[in-house]
Amino acid sequence: MIRRCVVVGGSGAVGALFAERIRAAGARVSVVDPARPPAGRAGGGFAWVRGDVTAIDDRLAAELGHADLVVLAVPEQVALAAVPGVGAALRPDALLVDTLSVKQRFADAVRRHAPGVQAVGLNPMFAPSLGFEGRPVAAVVVGDGPRVAGLLDLVSSWGARIVRVDDRAHDRLAGATQALTHAAVLAFGLALARLDDVHPRDLLRVAPPPHRALLALVARIACGTPEVYWDVQAANPEAPAARKALAESLARLTDTVEGGTEEAFEDLVGELRAHLGADLPRLGDTCAALFEHL
Repeated sequence: MIRRCVVVGGSGAVGALFAERIRAAGARVSVVDPARPPAGRAGGGFAWVRGDVTAIDDRLAAELGHADLVVLAVPEQVALAAVPGVGAALRPDALLVDTLSVKQRFADAVRRHAPGVQAVGLNPMFAPSLGFEGRPVAAVVVGDGPRVAGLLDLVSSWGARIVRVDDRAHDRLAGATQALTHAAVLAFGLALARLDDVHPRDLLRVAPPPHRALLALVARIACGTPEVYWDVQAANPEAPAARKALAESLARLTDTVEGGTEEAFEDLVGELRAHLGADLPRLGDTCAALFEHL
């Protein structure tokens, strides 16, 4: 059972998501941030602690030492710098959690600097505003133990679907599901902006559902925080391979259409059918339902 929890970076979207759910489960939650709490967030059922997790003072060390669970909802460089100090401050039976979108470097740092600590990396594969219900959360167990199982059960009770993978498999999957996806959407939007005399207002008057869906995805990224999408592209060691595959595939498509045959194009589509395999009908139905909504 989690009685005391510290969420470092709890004023951010991901940190707040975990802080609020863990508090609702009955734990006392302390939110650590180097700045003052945002307007309207002070109090609110949380204990706010000003502190720098990369330079732990006595007060922060005491908070960490009393916690059953410490969640690092911070950028990767902060999390990496924090591991030695946080690992030293934790109780032997406490659990360390990261919410990074890239896992290999942090997992290696925990194994090197805090080898006896129970630790698990969680990556909600959705925007925090959507909530856990019905959505996947990737779980990378670095140091197993009873608190790991308890936390995963708790996250499951929120309606999330836990997907357990190791740190390297996680980053490969994130490279495909996040870095490749965002790169494709960004490239589509940038390409659209290069076309002369084509304005989104005019496009929306005639756009079929596939185009409208892609425009909506471009808008979602454009309305988001650039730092989030930069981290997806720059931090994941698997992202360069994903972008290279995207560029090579577009070049292959261009070569096939401009210098090949219709039969060669049919072969490309056949490769997609074969790759999707048994999931093809279900995914086709999902697309049909999406387009009906659009």
